[in-house]
Amino acid sequence: MKLVHAIEGLSLWVGRAFGWCILILTLSVCYEVFVRYVLNAPTVWAFDMMIQMYGALFLMCGAYALAQDTHVRADVVYRLLPIKVQAGLDFVLYFLFFFPGVLALAWYGYEIASDSWRYKEVSFNSPASIQIYFFKSLIPLAGGILMVQGFAELIRCVMAMRTGAWPERLVDVKETEDLLSEADIETINAIIPGKK
Repeated sequence: MKLVHAIEGLSLWVGRAFGWCILILTLSVCYEVFVRYVLNAPTVWAFDMMIQMYGALFLMCGAYALAQDTHVRADVVYRLLPIKVQAGLDFVLYFLFFFPGVLALAWYGYEIASDSWRYKEVSFNSPASIQIYFFKSLIPLAGGILMVQGFAELIRCVMAMRTGAWPERLVDVKETEDLLSEADIETINAIIPGKK
């Protein structure tokens, strides 16, 4: 579990670090709207920067979402299965779909990033000729971090197949609906003693 939590800790740290892209993105959109519509002086760089911030957030927070088990899944039947079967199914599907996809992301992302660095690529849509080779370097990096987090998920699957219970995850944040449901349970427990 120490190895799994160390890998999850790395994924959480990267996700939190790149989560600041949301703030930068929000401020740049507000700035662009203000200068465009109030001052009638639009910028040439804001649109490209917004695309890069959103792309960086999307790429680098994938491992964070995997570590928090927040990726969208159609679990209509899956959730009804015993935990050992869920873990076995996850284990097989990681090898069939996840790792080949992430390996392709890292492999071809490295080729794309190295070509971009070699040409010192700039955005062809941008009148400011914004450099994008820094951004393209995130593609193989995201693939590598996802691969490491996927390894932690495999370990988690093996542990669940052996014990019949999913190991606990490092908790970072909770959805508002989860907090509200926990508050409702506490309220019910306070009103009706012994009721769980």
